[in-house]
Amino acid sequence: MLVDFNDMLLKAKKEHYAVPHFNINNLEWTKFILEECEKLNIPVILGVSEGAAKYMGGYVTVTNMVKGLMTDLDIKIPVCLHLDHGSSFEACKKAIDAGFSSVMIDASKHPIDKNIKITKEVVDYAHERGVSVEAEIGHIEENVSSDDIKDTNAKPEECVKLYENANIDAIAPALGSVHGFYKGEANLDFETMKKINDLLPIPLVLHGGTGIPNEKITKAIECGISKINVNTDLQSVWSKAVREKLNEDSEVYDPRKIIKSGEAAMKRRIDEIVTLYNTKL
Repeated sequence: MLVDFNDMLLKAKKEHYAVPHFNINNLEWTKFILEECEKLNIPVILGVSEGAAKYMGGYVTVTNMVKGLMTDLDIKIPVCLHLDHGSSFEACKKAIDAGFSSVMIDASKHPIDKNIKITKEVVDYAHERGVSVEAEIGHIEENVSSDDIKDTNAKPEECVKLYENANIDAIAPALGSVHGFYKGEANLDFETMKKINDLLPIPLVLHGGTGIPNEKITKAIECGISKINVNTDLQSVWSKAVREKLNEDSEVYDPRKIIKSGEAAMKRRIDEIVTLYNTKL
């Protein structure tokens, strides 16, 4: 049974660890992640972007795939199926109606009042159906330097305004992280992060977990981060292992063998990430 993220993230906030959000891209990735998290006995959030949902056939297909794997693999850990960066109310509604247990509405490109209006519409629809909602404030860029994005960082007073007016369950404040690979060093604004965490009773989310040094991840968790999103990191280790397989074996053509050749490396990286986050059940 899928669950929303509220219980797992509130526990993480209280006990100062982070729950991993691993993006899924196909059946095999979902299987690898579920198997390893079950083995490690930790809760997991399976993130699905709009593009990934479309690639896999649609929201209903993704929901049924995840539920089917959970049944066939006898998964006992808490699993949340989460729409990552939903771009509109309509996208979030489709995911909710298809059985997703959590959604993120990303209206961060809009001024704060419009962000609140769009987010509240999603929250009202989601909460009536037992679905948790994450929102973003500030703007998290892609494949840039942290030094180039300071003007887009979240402001504590706007985070409070978004929480109080939209009744969100978690917030992703842009504080120096980026999606994809960093150009230069990751410079996170820990002072503002801690200030926002002290002001709000809800969990904080860190997007762009790939490429941040371990000591800064640990510091972010100390400053209140309870959920960390990872996608590029697993894509990188998986693709490296698959390339090695293809270079070593020019005769291989079975897609099952090709895709599976990245499994061990991916699971090792999941183990390292979970250990760093100090995730607990």
